Amino acid sequence: MEDNHIYQYSLLNALMDGVSNTGISASELAKKGNQGLGTFAHMNGELLFLESKIYQLQASGSVREAAPTDLIPFAVTTQFSPQTTTDVHLKDKNDIDRALETFNPHAKNLFLTYRITGSFQYLKCRTVRGQEYEGQPLSELGKKQSVEEYEDVEGTIIGFRTPGNWQGFGVAGEHLHFLRGDCGAGGHVLEVRAESVRMGMAVASHVHMELPTGEDFNRAKLVTDDAGVKEVEG
Repeated sequence: MEDNHIYQYSLLNALMDGVSNTGISASELAKKGNQGLGTFAHMNGELLFLESKIYQLQASGSVREAAPTDLIPFAVTTQFSPQTTTDVHLKDKNDIDRALETFNPHAKNLFLTYRITGSFQYLKCRTVRGQEYEGQPLSELGKKQSVEEYEDVEGTIIGFRTPGNWQGFGVAGEHLHFLRGDCGAGGHVLEVRAESVRMGMAVASHVHMELPTGEDFNRAKLVTDDAGVKEVEG
């Protein structure tokens, strides 16, 4: 992967339709950059890819390093190389978007990727528990997700900001995942506060997409569900 090119496997719309039985292996995904996020087969937990390791953030609150053969039905990655790095104050999650706008106000229709490191005063994270039956949609899983709160923790948030006009094509929207510094907990970030953390940012103008070829993907309706995505992603 070239620096700040985005690789995406499958479509967010496919997850909304419950397509998650199979996917790319963790060993193959690890070749697609140095940071990323996604989920595992049957949407069992959140995926966070940081440097050479892929982690499964589980609903129990624990974290495991993925096995090379673990299957990943949806993921977004990049070879992150920050184009600017600055200290930011986060009074809420919206301050991340404000920092991205300040970094490049002319990138409204481009992808942005970032990494935030340091000490966080407060985090509220969710983790999907996994499908209870084959084809269970993400919108339904979101109603039973595990939610955890953390105070005064060290760690890393990685994220992607997708232009709104791309989300209708099933490209990942506003995604950001947190991994605690001791790799003991994490999840999809719903709320965040930090007095001062280090934020690296980059514009990503190249997107490479790989689509599944299985029958479950080809049977999916792939209808855009903006309300469902917003409810799940927070």
